[in-house]
Amino acid sequence: MKKVATSVAVGALLCSNVTGAMAEPKVLKFGHDNKMDPFENPAHACTAVFANIVEADTNGSIEVEVYPSNQLGSAKEHVQLVRDNVIQATLTSTGAISSYYPRIDVLNLAFAFDHNAATYDVFDGPFGAELSRDIEETVSGVKVLGFPDTGGFFAVTNSKHPIKNLEDFKGIRVRTMTLPSHQKIIQSLGGEAYPLAWGEVYSGLQTGVIDGQMNPVPIISFAKFSEVQKYMTLTNHLFAPYTFMVSKTFWDDLTADEQRVLNYAANSCVVASRGLSRVIEASDRGLAGLKDKIEVTALSAESREQFKSAAQPVVLKHVEETLGEKGVTLLDLFQEELGKANTRNYLK
Repeated sequence: MKKVATSVAVGALLCSNVTGAMAEPKVLKFGHDNKMDPFENPAHACTAVFANIVEADTNGSIEVEVYPSNQLGSAKEHVQLVRDNVIQATLTSTGAISSYYPRIDVLNLAFAFDHNAATYDVFDGPFGAELSRDIEETVSGVKVLGFPDTGGFFAVTNSKHPIKNLEDFKGIRVRTMTLPSHQKIIQSLGGEAYPLAWGEVYSGLQTGVIDGQMNPVPIISFAKFSEVQKYMTLTNHLFAPYTFMVSKTFWDDLTADEQRVLNYAANSCVVASRGLSRVIEASDRGLAGLKDKIEVTALSAESREQFKSAAQPVVLKHVEETLGEKGVTLLDLFQEELGKANTRNYLK
């Protein structure tokens, strides 16, 4: 009878431990600044895929809570919240991370990429690995898991007239992030740079405080800028991915298997953001839909070369003068990998 009683007690204890573990999963709070629609924007597509994989493949030992639309603070505040482990993950824009990691400005080498596939090679290869390492060394308390797509290449919209050449850019007041390089790019093209918080861009365009803005096509579409803009030029001058970061405190508390799941869930998130970006660009939610609402201009090869010749030297000088030896070294690697990616034969 004692053996039976002991067995029952041990069994009850084990069940209690299992039940307790299941009742108290590790909670991963994930904040970002876009709407909660995985079919409307790459950010939420990324987080939705990530959350689904993590919860399923950890058997619920990690529970993911997604907080879109800046519910937990601004994009910049999200970075600090991750560092403090108040939230455990975020997708941060280059503008939001710049005050913590100024060398992110290296990515703003204007007209660097020839096509989308080249961006995948650069951020999935040696440069992406070095950028991740440098961010982690500089921004204490974070672990970088990848660089999801924000929507593809930047386009410029405005309310004045079509922009087809450098002359057309003169005097156009364009909203930029607070990144110095973004401001210098607009100035080098003859425009007026006007830093403005993301939440104020629509009203700024509506009231005429600014004439235009620059963002990837999917963002221009879901932000409904076509309601307050008349012209869009496919400049393709910048590619600025999100930085997917998690709390280092949270990461270090995970088991090796849980870390493995987060890693491949983040990789899947990156793939989802890229895929949705390309789909949106080609659908009524992107360029195809915008063409019915706004006049679209594509730069000629000649104009693109003129824009590139005006803007690139300014960014190169900015990096050399302000980002130090580490910034120059990172830029050199960026350009080296760009050269390979832009000329790669994808038919082989």
